Amino acid sequence: MHPSLTEFITTTRASNPLFNGDLYAMVSEIMEDISRRGDAALRHYSKIFDGFDGSFAIDVSTLDVSFLGVTASLVDAILKAKENIEKFHREQLPAGFSIETQSGVLCVERFTPIERVGIYVPGGTAPLISTVLMLAIPAKIAGCKEIVMVTPPSKQNQINPAVLYAAVLCGVTEIYCLGGVQAIGALSLGTESIRKVDKIFGPGNAYVTMAKQWASARGIAIDLPAGPSEVAIIADNTACPEFLAADLLSQAEHSVDAQTLLLTTDEALIEKVRNALYQFMQTLKRRQIIQKALSNMTFVVLDSLEDCITYVNYYAPEHLIINCRNVWDYADKVVNAGSIFIGEFTPESVGDYASGTNHTLPTSGMARTYGALGVTDFMKRVQIQSLSYTGLLNIAETVSCLAEAEGLDAHKLAVEVRLSKPQNNS
Repeated sequence: MHPSLTEFITTTRASNPLFNGDLYAMVSEIMEDISRRGDAALRHYSKIFDGFDGSFAIDVSTLDVSFLGVTASLVDAILKAKENIEKFHREQLPAGFSIETQSGVLCVERFTPIERVGIYVPGGTAPLISTVLMLAIPAKIAGCKEIVMVTPPSKQNQINPAVLYAAVLCGVTEIYCLGGVQAIGALSLGTESIRKVDKIFGPGNAYVTMAKQWASARGIAIDLPAGPSEVAIIADNTACPEFLAADLLSQAEHSVDAQTLLLTTDEALIEKVRNALYQFMQTLKRRQIIQKALSNMTFVVLDSLEDCITYVNYYAPEHLIINCRNVWDYADKVVNAGSIFIGEFTPESVGDYASGTNHTLPTSGMARTYGALGVTDFMKRVQIQSLSYTGLLNIAETVSCLAEAEGLDAHKLAVEVRLSKPQNNS
């Protein structure tokens, strides 16, 4: 392993909130307080952390989106993004199947929606309209009856109008002005005014991530474990340094703990990217956040693009951009990445907003075992079997032999007692 890459992975993985014991203790205290005091605890923490002392619930049934003041151009952008995301995610709907595994033994698999889901939409430093689309659209396509959205108040002590517009447009059934640990507490534990959900979805900061882990340890399903957002870029000497710099900056502006990594076979490219970073950064609104995030940035020069792929598969990034000659020859070798962006005209931004793929992705190396959020995450796989008398007769010896080998006599009995009454044949 390249020393720079080893140091990068060690340092960034160590910053993962999943491994922070002090943070876990703080989150546990808040969650347990919510469990005891319900709404009173929600109001207490909302006032402390968000300066919010208003009503949590937004009545979706009376919300007139035409009076939200969302500009026509933004409405058009939301509608176009929604259309692309819907097209992509509809293709994910599983068909299910039925098969006779042997004569008289019918096995069926079908998918049913999770009835009540909670979606967390961050809003602390930016109104994440796109996250509403990425969570609510697959939930709606899956057929979830109740889609509960929680999102923190803006500095104006309200939910951003465009976030509300997107929520209503995508079929959200309940909206609460509630953020942070207290929002996850309400979704996972339930209070007097907010019923608990069956599964929690959505990104968030370290506190939200830890709260989801706390809930998961107590039986509430979550979408995937996550940490700071991250991008890895593979580039050779054909890559445009301005493109690479813009991609690194677009990741860095997410948060101060965002992770940025550039792997290249061209040492001269690094200085060109550094110069472009400096020039672009002077014009960006969130440059203070970017400057802190870029302190985590690492450039690594490797001998070949094959080496770059090897190290990326080890790192398992949330986002991977590949910008080199013969790009598809290398893209097909990637096995560990949340979402892959191929070629010079495919910035990460398109996946974040509107290409159609989902931007809720595994971080912190979890791309080794988790994939991008999709429609089936909002569903349950249900398996069914139905046997005729002949079918049971055909499979009886197999089942009885295995049950006897495991010492489970009642399993064997459940088969034999049926075969002793052939008059029940159907």
